[in-house]
Order: sequence, then structure tokens, then C-alpha cells
Amino acid sequence: MTYEVPDSLREMPPSSKLVYKVLEHDGPLTQRQLADHSLLPTRTVRYALDRLRDEDIVQERLYIQDARKRLYHLTADERVPGIDPVPASN
Repeated sequence: MTYEVPDSLREMPPSSKLVYKVLEHDGPLTQRQLADHSLLPTRTVRYALDRLRDEDIVQERLYIQDARKRLYHLTADERVPGIDPVPASN
């Protein structure tokens, strides 16, 4: 599935763009999984997620398998129940 890239993403640092692409391809993921998939330090992933959440590009929800963790997904990810996908415009 291809998503419409939000304009605000274009102005973000490379780490935020990479986290977005990892979530687009492999999401939803925990912060640790994002760090493993992107090869970024967890601190950098945390900063990128904060930026993406501030722009409402990424959302978090409880990770059922471990309530201490959060699961991150793109706001319009069709793989997450209850989230309506936003297809890319041609």
C-alpha cells in the first residue's frame, strides 16, 4: 500500500523520514522494533516518533503483548483495525 506523503514530512529530519518509511513498509511496530528495523539508536527513534506524533502522522496504541510498551503505526494504516486508510492520489 502506498500512502500520500504528508507535506510536513518533507521538512522533517532524515531520521523521521526513515521511521516513516519503516512504518509504511513494516508497521505497526514497537519503539525497539523500529530501532532494530531502521538501525537507528532508540533515542533517535524516540525523537523521530515525537516529531511524527506532533504532526499527527503517527499514532500510538497499547501493545497488547506487553502493556509497558506502545505500538506505533501510521495514522492512516489499513492494517490497524479502526483506522481508515488514505490512498495516494494520482
